[in-house]
Amino acid sequence: ILFMEATVSNTGTEGKVWGGGNKPLNASYGKMMMWFFILSDALTFSGFLAAYGFSRFKFIDSWPIADEVYNHFPGLHGDHPMYFVALMTFILIASSVTMVLAVDAGHHMDKKKVTFYMFLTIIGGGIFLGSQAWEWTNFIQGYYGAVETKGGQILQFVDTNMEEGDEKMHRVYVDDFVTASHKERVQHESKKGLWFVSEPALPEYSVQDVITGFNAHSNLAVRTQELMPNMATLEASTNPADIAKAERMKAMYVNTDQTGQKGILNREASEKALKDAVVYVKGANLIHNEYGNRLFGDFFFFITGFHGFHVFSGVVINVIIFFNVILGTYERRKNNYEMVEKVGLYWHFVDLVWVFVFTFFYLV
Repeated sequence: ILFMEATVSNTGTEGKVWGGGNKPLNASYGKMMMWFFILSDALTFSGFLAAYGFSRFKFIDSWPIADEVYNHFPGLHGDHPMYFVALMTFILIASSVTMVLAVDAGHHMDKKKVTFYMFLTIIGGGIFLGSQAWEWTNFIQGYYGAVETKGGQILQFVDTNMEEGDEKMHRVYVDDFVTASHKERVQHESKKGLWFVSEPALPEYSVQDVITGFNAHSNLAVRTQELMPNMATLEASTNPADIAKAERMKAMYVNTDQTGQKGILNREASEKALKDAVVYVKGANLIHNEYGNRLFGDFFFFITGFHGFHVFSGVVINVIIFFNVILGTYERRKNNYEMVEKVGLYWHFVDLVWVFVFTFFYLV
């Protein structure tokens, strides 16, 4: 013990390291706490994205194709995959640049520039939130419509008449071919014994309306959730199950040559599949999802909503900081514009998280 005491006393570090007043990485208490918060929040988002990745891998054969879900742009008709989401991403990254400029202006004690760049950051965050609200609205309202089977499978509709230059069959709006019945309809409720078709609200069309319209148009076919595998690989396999699967798909689907695309049933298989339909679906919510696997919609709402809440919180905090800058609050403080730098760290984190959300949901 005496030897240890002597050793410690001879280091000459007790006053420098353990004497207090030291700042790790020369960061203030407030800045360190912001880094701790960012670390814990990063772990939270990592858990959410990991859960999304595991679920997607489990249902890889039936997961919706991003280019077919996020393909709308305000004021434009037709399919424009990823255009709007790319614009949203650019706006958010641009707001991160203006935040950097605001922090730099604070280091130079330039109140006018801090005010200007903080204002641009707030505008960028507001535009992003508005864009996300528009995207959510389109996602919820839906576009084409589909029917859901007893087993929860989503059946969509395509036109088998392809024009010159078309690489695949195009989806068809249910509104364009459905035959609406005039009889009075009763909302399906679980208490009536129809547990698998319980409806929170009465759908726009009945399943019979859709089937009647489908039967009247011979050019239509049903598109399933199942993605087409590489048929050459299946046929070359020595596994009997793979060979049987290839034979089954060739007997049912008309687009077995389109690897990675959703399977389109032939007319006979389409009519058979529609017999299991129980409810018409348009758009998405936490119960039904016209785009495909129900988990896809659940994760979309939860993760993008959670991120959107972070952006909203950041905008609110930036507004508060903005008015404090105008009032000259930080010029009177000892650490001057450090508060702008701390909220800047949070804003950059929110932008970085969106890069991962964008990659997982829209690109991969």
